[in-house]
Amino acid sequence: MANVSFNRKRAKLKQVLGIRARLALLAVILVAPLMLERIRSLEDARTRQIAQAAAEFTTVARHSADAQREVISSVETILKSEAFIRASAGGISKSCDVLRASLPSNLPWIRTLLIAGQDGRIPCATNNMYVGLDLSDRPYFQQAQETGRFVLSDFILSRPVPSPTVMAVYPVSAFSGVADAVVLATVNLDWMSKVMNNLGGRAGITAVLVDSAGTVLAAPADQHSTVGRPLDNMPLMSAIADRALRSDQDEGSLSFLAADGSRRAVSYIRIAGTNARLIASIDEDKVSAAVNRDIRTAYLQLAFVVVFVLLGALIAAEKLVIKPIEMLADMAKRLGEGDLSARAARNRLPAEFVPLARAFNAMAAQLSQRERELIASNDRLTVMASIDMLSGLANRRGFQSRLDFEWMRAQQYGSDLALLMIDVDHFKLFNDTYGHLEGDSCLTRLGESLSGIAADTMGFAARYGGEEFCLLLPNTDVNRAVEIGEQVRAAVLKLCLPHITSAHMIVTVSIGVAATRPNEALRPGDLIEAADAALYAAKHRGRNNVMEHGIQVIETGAADMMMAASA
Repeated sequence: MANVSFNRKRAKLKQVLGIRARLALLAVILVAPLMLERIRSLEDARTRQIAQAAAEFTTVARHSADAQREVISSVETILKSEAFIRASAGGISKSCDVLRASLPSNLPWIRTLLIAGQDGRIPCATNNMYVGLDLSDRPYFQQAQETGRFVLSDFILSRPVPSPTVMAVYPVSAFSGVADAVVLATVNLDWMSKVMNNLGGRAGITAVLVDSAGTVLAAPADQHSTVGRPLDNMPLMSAIADRALRSDQDEGSLSFLAADGSRRAVSYIRIAGTNARLIASIDEDKVSAAVNRDIRTAYLQLAFVVVFVLLGALIAAEKLVIKPIEMLADMAKRLGEGDLSARAARNRLPAEFVPLARAFNAMAAQLSQRERELIASNDRLTVMASIDMLSGLANRRGFQSRLDFEWMRAQQYGSDLALLMIDVDHFKLFNDTYGHLEGDSCLTRLGESLSGIAADTMGFAARYGGEEFCLLLPNTDVNRAVEIGEQVRAAVLKLCLPHITSAHMIVTVSIGVAATRPNEALRPGDLIEAADAALYAAKHRGRNNVMEHGIQVIETGAADMMMAASA
């Protein structure tokens, strides 16, 4: 019986002094002296902690400056897009309609989009109270017209409602090459301040975004009262305002002794592409006091965490800690490798890991959604870059891309490929007689008619440039291409568009037809040249007719091309 009792006591002792208990005891023995020594060395570490805090804050300030740059860059991108649309729309009413429909809801820092004419008056805006205002006396308006580049104004008060704002300006002349309207946006300063909230709430630290004149544009929430005030009126900033604003460097820092005897460090960073600067000041005395308290608190918390974590190992099994971590690590690895379908099975995890698994799953879902949105956005941009806005057909870039594709496919399958080059007869006289608006309307009608024929013939229609169109016809020989050319010519005649300076008294077209079977000796440009030559022959023959042009390859050591025209 005594032996059995001894064994039981021995087993209980082993259980109490198991590996987890011994690790917990060892941690307490090792950590306690280290923490006491660390607390005694706080005074020696004070300088290093201040430098670390300053470096950390500088990094955060740089990130905030990058975030401000992203905000401004997004505004510039929107303005460039609107300026391009304005330059391409060919009419103020159409560009205004596009403007009113294009204010992005996911960019809340843009309050209003406006278009101002060359004289500075605003004919249209997403907010009607701006319509009719004259901005010709505004320096930012004048600077944008003079430089032809994106301009971000200094702090101003909006004229319709005296609220503080910043104006972003981009001239349409950057795309059109001639003096024209400018596109503007009013920037929401409150949102620019929200971007800086990660710089606020810290004792002894002041951070502001200022314009070239030294007026505060944005500040964290706890310093929002400084917005609109010049730096010279701020005791903490006035000592360095002149040097920070006049410096040619993109960023810099300096230290000085304030009037109250406190030591301060100041950093300033220029927002790329603008004259705005983010200026941050640190009161080292206040920061060091907070750092010392934080260090003591952190080590005390660390001691409790270490003790509780190690004591928790006494009751935490492999299943409760290691396996969930491995499962989540495997999911993170799969996400990192691009498997966006990876999800954590929450029913197999302890309750403590469920929020982390839920966060992982949400992150994976968001990444998947962002990828789909990015693909959709890229597809939309690709389509926009290849469409002629006037005729609704593909532009020259889109046509060239389709020609290369059809050429490669025809060469692969050994099929024919035909091209119709279509030119509006005496279109310059039409414009001179009826005006450019009617000319644009004429091209639009022709584009609609050609689009219908392309759909019926399985072809691809495009506006090649000016009054010249083209129709690409896969799997079509020259005889069928000539028939389709006659169909196009007849369809244009059927439109009965008046043209009193033409011999036919209505709008007509001349069409050049070329067809070939692509091979290694030819290139896509040869088909265009042949169709152009046929078009020239059709015009030379008296216009309002269809001419074909054959392509023949002769082997002479190198592949030379011979073209023969026929009616």
